[in-house]
Amino acid sequence: MFSDSQFHAQREAWWQARQYTPERMEAAYAALLDVRAGVSVFDAIKRHPLTGEGGGYVGKQFLIAAYNKAVELGELDPDPKLLARLRMKPMRTLSGVTTVTVLTKPYPCPGKCIFCPTDWRMPKSYLPDEPGARRALQHQFDPYTQVRDRLTALEAIGHPTDKIELLILGGTWSSYRRDYQEWFVLRCFQALNESSSDDFSRAEMIEIATTNASPEILPIPTNSDEFPSFQLPSPPDHGPLLSYHADLLAAQQFNETAQHRNVGLVIETRPDHVTPDELAWLRHLGVTKVQMGAQSFDDHILEINQRGHTVQETLDATAMLRAGGFKIVLHWMPNLHGATPDSDRKDFTRLWEGFCPDEIKIYPNQLLANAELYDVWLRGEFHPYETDELVHLIADVKTTIPRYCRVNRVIRDIPSTNVVDGNRRTSLRMDVHAELKRRGQKCECVRCREVGKERVNPDDLKFDDLTYPTAHAEEHFLSFVTPSDKLAGFLRLSLPARGAPPTGLRDLADAAIIREVHVYGQSLAVGDEQDGAAQHIGLGTELIAQAEEIARARGFARLAVIAAVGTRLYYEGRGFERGELYLVKPLTP
Repeated sequence: MFSDSQFHAQREAWWQARQYTPERMEAAYAALLDVRAGVSVFDAIKRHPLTGEGGGYVGKQFLIAAYNKAVELGELDPDPKLLARLRMKPMRTLSGVTTVTVLTKPYPCPGKCIFCPTDWRMPKSYLPDEPGARRALQHQFDPYTQVRDRLTALEAIGHPTDKIELLILGGTWSSYRRDYQEWFVLRCFQALNESSSDDFSRAEMIEIATTNASPEILPIPTNSDEFPSFQLPSPPDHGPLLSYHADLLAAQQFNETAQHRNVGLVIETRPDHVTPDELAWLRHLGVTKVQMGAQSFDDHILEINQRGHTVQETLDATAMLRAGGFKIVLHWMPNLHGATPDSDRKDFTRLWEGFCPDEIKIYPNQLLANAELYDVWLRGEFHPYETDELVHLIADVKTTIPRYCRVNRVIRDIPSTNVVDGNRRTSLRMDVHAELKRRGQKCECVRCREVGKERVNPDDLKFDDLTYPTAHAEEHFLSFVTPSDKLAGFLRLSLPARGAPPTGLRDLADAAIIREVHVYGQSLAVGDEQDGAAQHIGLGTELIAQAEEIARARGFARLAVIAAVGTRLYYEGRGFERGELYLVKPLTP
């Protein structure tokens, strides 16, 4: 970990880098006027070089700061099209929300997977030079400063930050002590709840990072056999949940109307950690989406890679999460020890046999020197796929993905210098799409059909109800689609079948469950409108009305929704009432 002096030096560098000096702002304002007059952003910046401070040019973030200040002072009318030209990396928020990723501190993982890298500085499976992990290490894994800094960075490059999906990574979340989990989520909410105008000095930022310390975590043992279970049980019958930080509920309530509202909270865990008790605890924290490492759907492959769970446990876990209304993300790993490209193609088809995840991450196994698999490779018993093999494999399976599933990733963002042998390209998604284009094929997953920048005319949208069976539930993927087959918005409705896993959650008794409502297009501020944009034209309300009709026709007494903290008021405005852990609406015959 960083020493105090190193940490303070890093914070000092961060603080100096974001100084908006008069010369920089003057150059930025002049460039902004040029862009407004039709000059390209690059040419406008080049027209106004800096003469002091060693010369150079202002970054785009300074033009965005100049725009915001000019609008604030009334010198410039709000101009979404101008801001869109200035915005850096617009794809980050074209899905309708802004994602902020944070990592938990290093802690023992119950898994012993041979493909997982081990670095004492990081949570299990992460490397210190991965982009998100590197930021977490710089912040000494403090959740508050990770969130705070990320919001500042996103705003600086022109992205809206009023609708935040909080993605918590760091190995197996469920294996961390529950007092630490609750403290971590609390600190994230405290960062979201502060206004962007609450600007802190460097000294105050350092104080924030070094106070409000986390619950004491025992030193990391040398092997997982020395790691006892620190899980603290919830009261029986899921009554009022055990709370270690009374401020969490207050922070959640404040966030319902905060400047940075939490519209999704994501954690990652293992299939063998999903229980009814865990579902209730996750809802207490505000979790709405769960990522799980399925890795393979072949018990022999799981066994020789020492994954530590079975295919049946993965199926049971997905069924229980679905019964609890959670959105489900499964990780799939081709090129595991013992697999071949042909066996991987067959394995991928099993994803849609009862599991049917809402989203997937394809993480091809990568050979790393600090993983146990490295010794297997040295013995000549493991052979990593070359890039061409991977591209053809993923292109083959990508066209088979159902229209209700989203592919979030096709490779881990691991720097190539860490890879010992096999594929080193991190641009695999682009390679796969190039191969599909060469073949004259296309993928129809949710990500490939998002409306993006396309203008939306509500009168041209077609309603679609894609129904499919899963283990113990019937799923309805309700969507509005443009004439070019692009998704403007969708809703995931789950109708639990008889024999569905019992969750013990009283809100869900005799209820159909809305697991997700998502309207696409560039993320807009709450209450904002933009001509031709999919958000804020009533698509969500119409999708909910369609879900009500389906659930009522199927005989359900009520409709529940797994609402994120920042979306509670949205659902209340559509007739839902607060239950214990969900929002619920009675369905009259």
